[in-house]
Amino acid sequence: MTTVAAGTGFASDTTLVADDIRGSPLWNPDLAPTDPSRRTWSTYNIAALWIGMSVVITTYTLASGLMDQGMTWLQAMITILLGNVIVLIPMILNAHAGTKYGISFPVLCRASFGVRGANVAAILRAIVACGWFGIQTWIGALALDALFKAAWPGWAQIPGSIVIAFAIFWGIQVAIILKGTEGIKILESWSAPLLLGGGALLLLWAIRNGGGLSNILSESQRLQKGHGEFWVIFPAALTANVGYWATLSLNIPDFTRYAKSQRSQALGQALGLPTTMTAFAFIGVAVTSATIVIFGKAIWDPIELVSRIGRAPVIIFAALVVLAAQLTTNMAANVVSPSNDFSNLSPRRISYVTGGLITAVLGIVMMPWKLYSDAAAYIFTWLLGYSSLMGALGGILIADYWIIRKQQLDIDDLFRLRGRYTYANGINPKRARVEQKLRSALGERNGKSRKVWLDPGNARRADRRPARKTTRGQHREASEVSRPGGQGRREDRLHAGDFHRPVFLRRAEHEVVRRNRKDSRRANHSPDAGSCKEALNGDRGSDL
Repeated sequence: MTTVAAGTGFASDTTLVADDIRGSPLWNPDLAPTDPSRRTWSTYNIAALWIGMSVVITTYTLASGLMDQGMTWLQAMITILLGNVIVLIPMILNAHAGTKYGISFPVLCRASFGVRGANVAAILRAIVACGWFGIQTWIGALALDALFKAAWPGWAQIPGSIVIAFAIFWGIQVAIILKGTEGIKILESWSAPLLLGGGALLLLWAIRNGGGLSNILSESQRLQKGHGEFWVIFPAALTANVGYWATLSLNIPDFTRYAKSQRSQALGQALGLPTTMTAFAFIGVAVTSATIVIFGKAIWDPIELVSRIGRAPVIIFAALVVLAAQLTTNMAANVVSPSNDFSNLSPRRISYVTGGLITAVLGIVMMPWKLYSDAAAYIFTWLLGYSSLMGALGGILIADYWIIRKQQLDIDDLFRLRGRYTYANGINPKRARVEQKLRSALGERNGKSRKVWLDPGNARRADRRPARKTTRGQHREASEVSRPGGQGRREDRLHAGDFHRPVFLRRAEHEVVRRNRKDSRRANHSPDAGSCKEALNGDRGSDL
């Protein structure tokens, strides 16, 4: 393993993969750790990335589902802000490994789930990204359809015009996928101020034509279609807003592997994510409230709104801005990660480009027009449904990297079929028992700290460790377990996944053994003692 000198401007523990790993079937140039010379993303670049991904139509309409359920505009804004502040925490924690080691999300998963088991977590994340890719492509197709109608009125008479627009926008993205990841940083950095400026201009139009900010916000009451109590709606709404970027909290290493430092990635995310999401959602509420004053009805769809407020040149310009917003968001948030995830399935056969093409096809199969057609279903079904699944995966990664491994990874073994992350045939089955590992890492109820051995080889190393001091009761427990009627010697039953069992489980086993011995003594003093003894001898060692 190669270590970069501290004087190069990178952390002293920045690592590179050894040359011999390049021949591994788990390695390809797209999954390899980022070279220090390519880690050039500053705080502004990370913040611009989040601005580019957040300024999108789905964010603009995010508050609509909350207000449909009965929230006020202020309650909706607080919920959105709080949800994004919460998701920022796992975002920064999972981003740490990407910046420190230069590795992508699926490679990081190899440490937690095994070099083969990582494919399960990666594919779960990739499927969600495919759904998002389809949704953003559908919204982009709507903008493109409006652009064509403004430029040529006869476009509306063409049968299946929206399908044609969808195919065109999908094809544009496929062409970008074929060119790889080059230029994403430049695209996001230049588009961020443009998108923020466009949102600000739209808000100024709403304030000017709606009679002032206070007047249009007073009209927001008409956007509340439901009559649900806030504290009844709030838990599901908050979970849905956390789930909005739940997938990015997993694969954020795909981007922070290019960051200059931990400070750059943490500060850039803190400045770019919660502020932009809340501000652009507020613009959506304010502008939509203004449409009630101006047009007599609420218009949530910005594409429909643009078609009403200007002539053809204005519509064309606005449609191009919307297309740019959808394009930057889709390419960064919904193509980079699944491309790497699918590539991780077979690094030697599936490249980043091939993974991107798979994403594009699955995005159509998932029928995004149905997901986007109902705002309430979009918020409370799609987002809420997958946020619970993504949250479980994120918890595993954070617990494993921060609590168990103390931020220490062996980069070379992440690309070896036989190494410390091989576990059982490339799969780490103990990740299904995260609660037990957390309990062991943090200490049991008595507050005593314990050392957790994670790798299969650690069980053998544990056998060579000095025996722990035990109390008189623990000696008695061990001696009773080793007697006839138990399962043999206590140490024979200890393995990597059972080395530190909870206290209540050990006490339960002791109680079972004690009762069995008591029943045995009773049988020896009964008239049928001989037959009972034979039965006990025949069943010895099978009563637990």
